[in-house]
Amino acid sequence: MFFYHIIRVIIVSIIWPITGRINYLNRDRLPKDENYVLVGPHRTWWDPVWYALAAFPKQFIYMAKQELFKHWALRKLITALGAFPVDRQKVGMETIRYPINELKNGQRSLIMFPSGSRHSQSLKSGSLVIAKLAKKPIVPAVYQGPVKFSHLFKRNNTTINFGQPIYIDPKVKLTDETIEAYNEQILAAFQALDAEIDPDWVYHDPKANKK
Repeated sequence: MFFYHIIRVIIVSIIWPITGRINYLNRDRLPKDENYVLVGPHRTWWDPVWYALAAFPKQFIYMAKQELFKHWALRKLITALGAFPVDRQKVGMETIRYPINELKNGQRSLIMFPSGSRHSQSLKSGSLVIAKLAKKPIVPAVYQGPVKFSHLFKRNNTTINFGQPIYIDPKVKLTDETIEAYNEQILAAFQALDAEIDPDWVYHDPKANKK
């Protein structure tokens, strides 16, 4: 955990000169006495870092594609920061057992992106399943800021906003209908959080602009 703190200091010392002040809204909505699943729309490859910094001192684990773990040095770094490998083609019970156990018995929460990709807006069920089995709340969050690396140098233009926890009823079976209902609740929370920051802000997928 000491390494996690050291890396945070290094990242903050790098981010501050580049991006300037990062605004954090409604941090009081974060659960203080229990772990949780922090979910957000995946808008850029660095938003997991922003979320983790915004929720500090809470520490997190997060899923990372297994290809990133092939290189020894990178594997050591991201593992120390809480990453664990996932085969995106074979996501089953074995994959979610580790985050469920950490949420129930460990000190770290989980960061997930329900869409699974920066280039998709439709939500999957993984975060719901993990939250239900771990009996922990889902906390929606949004990032508004640069989505291109070149835009990082336009200072003071990043905001993270946190929403109210969403609790999954442990007695409710996650059918297609209940999954859709919970996902609609999460999407509505994302939209409300975006509107709290800037109702006119619109996410533009850089990859889509290249097509």
